[in-house]
Amino acid sequence: MMEVAKKKDLPVISGVQRNDFVELKFTGYANGSIFDSNIDEDLKKMSPDARPKETIVIVGESMLVPGFDKELEGKEIGKDYEIKVPAKEGFGERRRELIKTIPLKIFTDKKINPYPGLVLAMDENLARVITISGARVVTDFNKTLAGKDLVYKFNIVRKITDDKEKAKTVFVQIFRFVPDFELKENEVVVKGPKVLERFVEALREKFKELVGKELKFSLVEEKLEEKREGKEGKQNSDKIQ
Repeated sequence: MMEVAKKKDLPVISGVQRNDFVELKFTGYANGSIFDSNIDEDLKKMSPDARPKETIVIVGESMLVPGFDKELEGKEIGKDYEIKVPAKEGFGERRRELIKTIPLKIFTDKKINPYPGLVLAMDENLARVITISGARVVTDFNKTLAGKDLVYKFNIVRKITDDKEKAKTVFVQIFRFVPDFELKENEVVVKGPKVLERFVEALREKFKELVGKELKFSLVEEKLEEKREGKEGKQNSDKIQ
């Protein structure tokens, strides 16, 4: 009698996978103190007036520090977790070469009176004044949490399946804003001025990989009134100059 071949058990993929869109509730700790959170009661410990914001990330897309990002893979929805992230996988190790001595004149020329602890933007980076010695200002360009081991407590609230919500997440991550767009069966059409077209072109391949839909652009001309107002505003600005 012929035996029926048994099907081999196929591996069952469970938990969160790379490129999944997920909503997180989390709190980050450094040296036992909260430095970041989107949980109301924890956030208020940092600032009483702060309000939590919804956090949606794409797993594996570097929207979190590396050590936190990689730990999301395989985790279950709705379960509480606590992980430790070493400094090198968090905000990086402290680097001695990022401690710089800057002439005081650089600050005074810009009408800045430096003092220890002052944080300001320099060369498109944040710098913290460590000390002032004579005409020299010692500054630290390391990230505030560089060199610190971190602890994250988190819960993956849900996996995002809605394509519109996915598209918004990608736009915020890449564009830093959500443009006007239309969701169709197999494509997403971004509507806007000509200047937006090249950004859409640059994002097209990545968008298809993450959202699974073609990204297209539709030119929307400025209304005549808006153009006239813009022209009048420029003329007035030229007169003031």
